[in-house]
Amino acid sequence: MPTTKRKRLLRREINLSSKLERLVNWIKESHPDYVGDMSIHRVETDKARSNQVTRDEQRIRKLLSKKWVYSGSNPFFNLFNRAYGLISTAFTIFFSMVLVITVSYMPPTGEVFKPNDNEVSLRYIENGLEETGAVNMVAGMILDYRAFDTLGESHVLFAAAIAVMVLLRVDRESRNKVRIAMPDLEDDSMYMPDHDAVLQKMALLLVPVIMMFGIYVVLNGHISPGGGFSGGAIIGAALMLYLNAYGFEKTERFFNAKTYVRVSFCALAFYALAKCYAFFCGANGLDSHIPKGIPGHILSAGLILPLDIAVGCVVACTMYGFYALFRKGGF
Repeated sequence: MPTTKRKRLLRREINLSSKLERLVNWIKESHPDYVGDMSIHRVETDKARSNQVTRDEQRIRKLLSKKWVYSGSNPFFNLFNRAYGLISTAFTIFFSMVLVITVSYMPPTGEVFKPNDNEVSLRYIENGLEETGAVNMVAGMILDYRAFDTLGESHVLFAAAIAVMVLLRVDRESRNKVRIAMPDLEDDSMYMPDHDAVLQKMALLLVPVIMMFGIYVVLNGHISPGGGFSGGAIIGAALMLYLNAYGFEKTERFFNAKTYVRVSFCALAFYALAKCYAFFCGANGLDSHIPKGIPGHILSAGLILPLDIAVGCVVACTMYGFYALFRKGGF
């Protein structure tokens, strides 16, 4: 008989004999390994576990207090915590008063001489196709006539992502300190999916389809219903589905924090520069040399197509960023 096979059989016999011995000892109630399973000692075991959890929590708080993340003894943090409520309340009241005063100067809804009720909408309907080249009137309105408003909305998404990142992001230094204090804690295990064959196979089938549909909606926003906001939301949903199926380790191979920053910055910078150039030429009576193309073709409507792509990138990155931050505290 080979040596490896003999060792394997011997190991099985030892394991079987040890299990039988433990079973006999448990029946006799004499083996110390099973004392914790007896109901009479359950309260003491729960207390020991509770004390251990409390000690671990105190160690983590003591480590994080040095970085002002948590502080019961940090004077700077306590002062900031007291002033934060007063400053935020004063700012909210001031900003609310500015909004109320601004709204009071707006003309009443339905007024005959209000430009929004007689001139603007009529201009969109009658001259929208000729001036923007977009068959989709909504795309021509939000990405040509009201392009600066859409730029502000895109920056609002970016600012919201930054705010969520400031509040929820767990920096690498804090994670390393927690791992040093509690080496047995595998903090990434709760964020990784189990091996769910059904979810992974369906994601493998659906993610490419959803991604292609989102790209289609973005690229056809100027000639059919769609655009950057709706298409970007679809692409973001595909990224979240892939994350749920395969986890952060595989998703971060192609989408991480650096990818988010680069894509968002390039998209917003291109949008701002392109529309600043177009508005500068229009305000000064200069030809921007941006062709409108043939209405209904994919390469038409001037800057609307590339602006839709930029908006779609920002929306997709923001959606995935929100989900990653709320789930794990980072990318």
